[in-house]
Amino acid sequence: MGTYSNIPLRERNIVLIGFMGVGKTTIGQLVAKKLYRDFIDVDQEIEKRHHMSIPAIFEQMGENYFRKVERELIVDLCTNTRLKIISLGGGAYLQEEVRNACLSHGIVVFLDLSWENWKDRLPSIVHDRPLLKNKALEEIKQLFELRKQAYSQHHYRVATDGLDPETVAIRTIELIRERNTN
Repeated sequence: MGTYSNIPLRERNIVLIGFMGVGKTTIGQLVAKKLYRDFIDVDQEIEKRHHMSIPAIFEQMGENYFRKVERELIVDLCTNTRLKIISLGGGAYLQEEVRNACLSHGIVVFLDLSWENWKDRLPSIVHDRPLLKNKALEEIKQLFELRKQAYSQHHYRVATDGLDPETVAIRTIELIRERNTN
């Protein structure tokens, strides 16, 4: 559990983390609708501000540039906004500054999908994920396991195997409400 800043729990942003393709955007939109909050997908926000896709940013400006922009946006959102549902890109949470900002100012929910279930999604997500292009399944599994270590620092974990996005959204809200009313 991270150390909270002085923002009241009910006003904190809810930050969704997890591996790429786990459903953070879909679930985040559902949670936002149910809680009457604004939804921010960090990757979509970066694309909007740069007028280009994430793969194009990676290709033209490099991953280091992208990670810097990503880090600055997330830290700003975590420290200067409230009552948002924020979906992070799969690699954002590996940055210590991002993790610290999310854990201390928000409520971090790890959407956990097993490797076996995740790899079934690979064909449908590989085309717009620069880090998956031209990688063997074993390399992707190593990335999956590496990131899972970073994701282990969270406030709540929701196992998503075999669940539809609606059920995951409801479980996420129930878990946060249940733990924060005691």
